[in-house]
Amino acid sequence: MLYTLTLNPALDYLVTLPKLTLAATNRVVSEAAQWGGKGVNVSRMARHLGVDSVAMGFLAGFTGQAIERGLISLGIKSAFIGLEGLTRINIKIKAEEETEINGLGPPISPADLSALAEKLALLSEDDLLVMAGSVPPTVPTDIYARFIRDLKRRAVKIALDTSGPALAMALPEKPFLIKPNLAELNALVGGSAIDEEAIIASGRQAQKLGAQNVLISMASRGALLIVATGEVFQASAPVGEVKNSAGAGDSMLAGFLVGQSRGLGWAESLRLGAAAGSASAFCASLATKEEIEALSPKIEVTRLY
Repeated sequence: MLYTLTLNPALDYLVTLPKLTLAATNRVVSEAAQWGGKGVNVSRMARHLGVDSVAMGFLAGFTGQAIERGLISLGIKSAFIGLEGLTRINIKIKAEEETEINGLGPPISPADLSALAEKLALLSEDDLLVMAGSVPPTVPTDIYARFIRDLKRRAVKIALDTSGPALAMALPEKPFLIKPNLAELNALVGGSAIDEEAIIASGRQAQKLGAQNVLISMASRGALLIVATGEVFQASAPVGEVKNSAGAGDSMLAGFLVGQSRGLGWAESLRLGAAAGSASAFCASLATKEEIEALSPKIEVTRLY
């Protein structure tokens, strides 16, 4: 079973306006609300591709209730823990440039974390857990490392999509997969890789730090997959109009893991991931299965090593 963990989900409010002017009243030309948070997005995309999942984490207040109702309506099982307070609202503004205003989220106590750990203790070697998103301010930075350490004893496969100290602290626990973007990868290894060979070298450095496999999203430059065996695959980026980059990386991770769950090889899993990520970037929200399938043949996957 696929599980996703989102410590700080959000209700995303998406607005489009011709121009964002500070210190003035701005009127939108379109708006939408969707359930957000990186793990939540992975569950949503997996469902679009026909794979069931259980979404875990913390929810609070009327915004949390809206997210839970929405996920259940999609056929996604909810195993969230209820908190006092309010699940955050993130505002995504698309004008001349994309601007985001992200909320804080509710406080999470040690007792809340213990309750979550009890739920995670039910997972087994047949399960895949995606831990995705930033660590909330009230949670210890090494929380992902702690959870991975406990889950390894039960041979649970872990995919980790976070950044900064939370990622660095978790790597010694050897997660199955990490999915940084290029900026996050460079920050992790203390580099400034731009060209292909330097990026691959940085990915291999992340493996030396503990990651088994490294999936690097590079926006218009496509994606790179560096496998534990030493193989390296590159996926091209198809041509299209980027309408909303929020959730594209999460879609790529979901597509890749769905491919793996279906027994596809590295190359075909990467193709599905790249198609899901690009299709979502070309849509106002997460792409549908039909949109992903239409784009997939346009993705070229090459084995570099």
